[in-house]
Amino acid sequence: MLAALANPERRVFRLLLTQDAADRATSNLAGLAHPPPQAEIVPRERIAERVPAGAVHQGFLAAVAPLPDAALEDIMAAAGEQALVLALDQVTDPHNVGAILRSAEAFGAAGVVVTERHAPEETGTLAKAASGALERVPLVRVVNLSRALDQLKQAGFWVLGLDERAEQTLAGANVAGRLVLALGAEGEGLRRLTQERCDLTVRLPMKGAMPSLNVSNAAAISLYELSRKNEQTGT
Repeated sequence: MLAALANPERRVFRLLLTQDAADRATSNLAGLAHPPPQAEIVPRERIAERVPAGAVHQGFLAAVAPLPDAALEDIMAAAGEQALVLALDQVTDPHNVGAILRSAEAFGAAGVVVTERHAPEETGTLAKAASGALERVPLVRVVNLSRALDQLKQAGFWVLGLDERAEQTLAGANVAGRLVLALGAEGEGLRRLTQERCDLTVRLPMKGAMPSLNVSNAAAISLYELSRKNEQTGT
């Protein structure tokens, strides 16, 4: 939540804290360049009744507006020569999308592209799984993923599709420069039109009985591998 409060693009309407949370966060809140509204100190039960059952809130609750929509054109304009963008093809679980955003932030990805339909909304569940990355990594929603991939290719990106049936491993692929990593929903994988936009399909080498990984785990491993390749080539 502190990442949201520190984001100048995020409008905060109301802030509820337990006394313990307020004591822990005093120095962090005081150091914000854009101070949030005055915190209301409330009993823990007051926060618990305002969040979904089972949600872990740690004594913090903020009422905020959604972030301004990020545009694909903005990502392309800001992307460097070694930029990496993730494209999620109908990945619907907010926990997975949040975890992917977290990995994307950790490895310096330029953005994450999802479809307007068949993708989770910006909810507390997604934000919690992202652990602050939702405030730092642009989450771009597009009407048509295939068209978005075409735009990225025209901007000099190579599109890699992660597919467990691919012959070539990601580690063995000779790829460099601007890259898009496309990941599909668990079970269904990449849709046909998405696959057709891929310049290359790659897989992670699996030695166990399971043929594939959870999509957020696959994204994290792939991001690490691409980051390692960049370091080896001095980029």
